[in-house]
Amino acid sequence: MSPAGCHPLQVPCEDCPIRYRAVCATCEPSELTALEGSKYYRRYEAGQVIGLAGERMDFVASVVSGVAGLSQTMEDGRTQMVGLLLPSDFLGRPGRDRSPYDVTALSELLLCCFRRRPFEGLLHSSPRVAARLLDMTLDELDAARDWLLLLGRKSAREKIASFLTILARREAVLRQSLPTGGTVVDLPLGREAMADYLGLTLETVSRQISALRREGVIALEGSRRVVIPDFHRLAAESGDDSDGGLPC
Repeated sequence: MSPAGCHPLQVPCEDCPIRYRAVCATCEPSELTALEGSKYYRRYEAGQVIGLAGERMDFVASVVSGVAGLSQTMEDGRTQMVGLLLPSDFLGRPGRDRSPYDVTALSELLLCCFRRRPFEGLLHSSPRVAARLLDMTLDELDAARDWLLLLGRKSAREKIASFLTILARREAVLRQSLPTGGTVVDLPLGREAMADYLGLTLETVSRQISALRREGVIALEGSRRVVIPDFHRLAAESGDDSDGGLPC
């Protein structure tokens, strides 16, 4: 990974805003103590490269705040964003010391980093941490399959609505609540990056956002803040089966 200055911030694990959503969610006090001994914080500015595909990673990390993007570059130089890391998401893969993706901060980003070898040792000694990481990996796999559906079958309007729905649900999870009327979402991507991520053109993204705003499905505050007056109406626009319920 590219070097970045360690941040002097030291937050006890018990006071961390992602404590019960991150990889450490099920840790016992002794395991938290072990994590405390190997953790440090890194802060990145928007646009700063965290690491490039093929580079060595000397740490794994949890996203504390902000958003990072994962992308791949093809031989002809074209790039495709393939994932987003939001608060509580895990960066890195134990057992592999090189990044498979380019990783870039899309906003101001704070990572809680763990030195690779001590963390891998904890996975071997702590079934709880290993099981939690497995659960998070399976959730990520489910999300990737949902994204395949979004990219392959959904209309442009449904793609935009799905993206906003995902962000609203993640915000609600961090607040330990359900998304409701008046939910506010700060977009982690500009419209051009959103178009790339959703497989749309910039013009289509702008047109669909304007249509959703005009019809009262969303309201805009500036270029990046979206207010959702009725979450269930937005979810209905995404084309998903409403019987699936909401994550708790």
